[in-house]
Amino acid sequence: MKAAILAPVAWRTPPRHYGPWEQVASNIAEGLIKLGVDVTLFATGDSITAGKLDAICEQGYEEDRTQDAKVLECLHISNLMEKAGEFDIIHNNFDFLPLTYTGLIATPVITTIHGFSSQRIIPVYKKYNKRGHYVSISDADRSPELEYLATVYNGLDTADFKFTEAPQDYLLYFGRIHHDKGAAEAIEIAKKANKRLLIAGIKQDENYWREKVEPHLNEQIVYVGSAGPEKRNELLGNALALLHPINFAEPFGMSVAESMLCGTPVIAFNKGSMPELIQHEQTGFLVDTIDEAVEMINSIPSINRQYCHDWAASKFSKEKMAEDYFKLYQRILG
Repeated sequence: MKAAILAPVAWRTPPRHYGPWEQVASNIAEGLIKLGVDVTLFATGDSITAGKLDAICEQGYEEDRTQDAKVLECLHISNLMEKAGEFDIIHNNFDFLPLTYTGLIATPVITTIHGFSSQRIIPVYKKYNKRGHYVSISDADRSPELEYLATVYNGLDTADFKFTEAPQDYLLYFGRIHHDKGAAEAIEIAKKANKRLLIAGIKQDENYWREKVEPHLNEQIVYVGSAGPEKRNELLGNALALLHPINFAEPFGMSVAESMLCGTPVIAFNKGSMPELIQHEQTGFLVDTIDEAVEMINSIPSINRQYCHDWAASKFSKEKMAEDYFKLYQRILG
């Protein structure tokens, strides 16, 4: 079977720091290669894969800002679509734009919908409902207007995450610094609980950072920058708990799975996919308010960190995700 995996071209695949879609595209590609699939990864030229790499740019537009994002995207998607006949199946991890080519090619296209940037993109998905094969990354993140083939949870390379039995005495906020992700709420939880909080992530909203985060930084509330894989392990593994007080219906939440793989429970606002990712009172706590989150901090010792790790490894591994997708490819190809 010859498969083309289409990754975005904002960041390298896999990403150096931030880039959740690139990370998932990488894990799909590498997982399928291990299952014997002949994979070509369409990504940036500096991407890393055990398969073949096809690229129209050396670096992503977020890493080389001299490039125009839209131009790069057009060149990138058309590059694959003009070679569509060389593949048995195309796996689109690049949102709705590639769908606009699917009426012009014979090769089936499976699309992982990594969340909806807005409801305004739904008409494109609707247009290709009968032609496309849509996969959601959680049951929570489905549009009632679309038809789905399956839900496949994002899979991580479990070997990348080190289990830590005995944590240190701090809470962690790990994610982009933006209202959606609830950095300000995490600060409030830590202050009310009188706990140290480490904040790690890219500053995605500068105004939010300046108004809601920066004024609170001191010895108790510490910003440690954006964290690459080595630092991520250490930060997640040594934390008492990950605070995930999101302000939106998050489609998946990679840091939640990553945290549990390190054995660290998660205290999350009960929105979006959180009830699918977290087993309440077993791998963390689902709460509705800041005060409820504060209350749950006293219950953290009741969580078995080994169970946390085992649960996450059984649900969110790269191998499980690749096998799930491989079965879907076979179904599509008959």
